[in-house]
Amino acid sequence: MADSSKRRALGRGLDALLPTAPAKPAEGGSSEAPTAFFAPIEELHPNRQQPRTRFDDEALDELAASLKEIGMLEPILVRRRARSGYEIVAGERRWRAAQRAALREVPVFVRELSEEKAFEAALVENLQREDLNPLETARAYQRLLDEHGHTAESVAKLIGKDRSTVANALRLLKLPESVIDRIESRELSEGHGRALLSAGSAAAMEKLAREAVAKGWSVRETERRARAAAQEAKAPKVKEKSANVRDLEERLTRRLGTRVAVADRKGKGHLQVSFSSYDELDRLLDIFFGKA
Repeated sequence: MADSSKRRALGRGLDALLPTAPAKPAEGGSSEAPTAFFAPIEELHPNRQQPRTRFDDEALDELAASLKEIGMLEPILVRRRARSGYEIVAGERRWRAAQRAALREVPVFVRELSEEKAFEAALVENLQREDLNPLETARAYQRLLDEHGHTAESVAKLIGKDRSTVANALRLLKLPESVIDRIESRELSEGHGRALLSAGSAAAMEKLAREAVAKGWSVRETERRARAAAQEAKAPKVKEKSANVRDLEERLTRRLGTRVAVADRKGKGHLQVSFSSYDELDRLLDIFFGKA
């Protein structure tokens, strides 16, 4: 039930963004709502704020083949450009496929929308169709926050999802670019990306991402490795001893016949002499202090 209610909210979100335009008076004093019409395909231009940046060539070819057979059944939502022609608000994928199908004109529906509303409409339309990859979605959410004054709560309300869903998507933007590229190319999943975030450093994330791809790790295995890397990074580092200190340890070990460790700090420190029995301890005491 929860999932279906979210889907309904998402649908209502797009309707809310695209209120019915005021009816235009027709000749004779009557009024009618604006309707779709055919526009030359060259008069349409891509949305400058299109959240989607990747279009699958094979999927576009399939859609183009369908358009050749039955045409475009759903109008492309556009808004008028200041100079001439129309800017696509929702339906750029269909427009691209129509070009491949060599269509000369396509059905359009014109709405007068602000920059903010046009971007929001494009985002919601893509989410409804599940056309965005996880990083495109995250970047779109971030733009709503940075450029349009939204909060995580208002973005969640706009798209009909939980706030935690928005927050988890935004966290992906903290990944190194090389890892982001692997998710966008589908070498890794969104789940892998979230798991890698727990590794801590960018270097650790990149290293684990390479291994996850090469070895085919599951999300759970990636998460386990990332947590282990984070714990290892937090462990206190043992300072490597200088060559002089190591040489001194070796000479003392040979001289005393037992393992000797030297702790040195700027010329000061202490010796740790090991013994395995009381007899050996007596032998060492004789060396240090002479026989009683």
